[in-house]
Amino acid sequence: MAVRLREALATLPGYVGGRTVPDAIKLASNETPYPALPHVVARLTDTLRAANRYPDPASSKLTAALAERNELPVTRVVVGCGSVSLCQQLVQISTQVGDEVVYGWRAFEAYPIVAAIAGAAHTRVPLRDEVHDLAAMADAVTDATRLVFVCNPNNPTGTAVRTADLTAFLAAVPDHVLVVLDEAYHEFVTDPDVPDGRTLLDDHPNLVVLRTFSKAYGLAGLRVGYALAGDQSVATGLKQVQVPFAVSQLAQDAALACLEPEAEKELFTRVETVLAERARVGNALREMGYAVPPTQANFVWLALGERTADWAAGCAEQRVIVRPFAGEGARVTIGTPDENDQFLDAARALAE
Repeated sequence: MAVRLREALATLPGYVGGRTVPDAIKLASNETPYPALPHVVARLTDTLRAANRYPDPASSKLTAALAERNELPVTRVVVGCGSVSLCQQLVQISTQVGDEVVYGWRAFEAYPIVAAIAGAAHTRVPLRDEVHDLAAMADAVTDATRLVFVCNPNNPTGTAVRTADLTAFLAAVPDHVLVVLDEAYHEFVTDPDVPDGRTLLDDHPNLVVLRTFSKAYGLAGLRVGYALAGDQSVATGLKQVQVPFAVSQLAQDAALACLEPEAEKELFTRVETVLAERARVGNALREMGYAVPPTQANFVWLALGERTADWAAGCAEQRVIVRPFAGEGARVTIGTPDENDQFLDAARALAE
């Protein structure tokens, strides 16, 4: 007799990560192209010696540091195993079977997965001109809605909603609906009219802001992110459903090391390099005739429609791996200047 598993598994979408191909440039996963800082690596030596011990289950030191930096009480800050893990925990604490999650589409592909795992229904609201249509998303909220995801800047388009639109949206959403502002790429934002979600927390107790150390801080392989909650009860709920010891001590100590002034200064020098390359790559693609919307992240989006799969395959033939979304477009991470040059050569050869 076969083991009986949940019927939902038969239709559960699988997460598709960026491919890694030997001897090819990987521009598919929005990672920083630079290795961890020597300062950060050195700090982890003692942690490795204590690998026989469990990590601090509350991530106490890191939580305290993040609370101080964000001017919040520690009771409203939660560290998690990457921000995607916190996405799943937020759905778990806010929905039951039959409840509803609303999000823009296309956005981060984990949203429908974490909703389905919890047994929640989900409503996709189409983007408008590659940007979240917040007015339509507010209209999509029903009595069954318990959570709304807003990815800002949006993955995979890199576009961002503006402060006035977001504040109007928050005012329109009922107070009992949790709004999750996913700001994984916040450190790459240069437009002053793109909101900093932290500044909205005190006025909106139903708001949660997600951040991560995976992108600008270069710790994608260690899995550490955090949530800033408008209300303490949400933070408490996140801790209740978190897997024990979910955040390794390596991740906690590396994140703390990244927050030290000298380390952070060097990290953000790297961010400035990425921003300069982002502008160069985007301008070059537009000059080739590609449709590339303005981006506030560490990647660019090429709206290729039905050409997408063939175009991505053409890049792979030239040893450049990008992230295609069949029938829609391709997301290309900003790499080093040399990597970007190789990508632009491939894009030029594939331009119509």
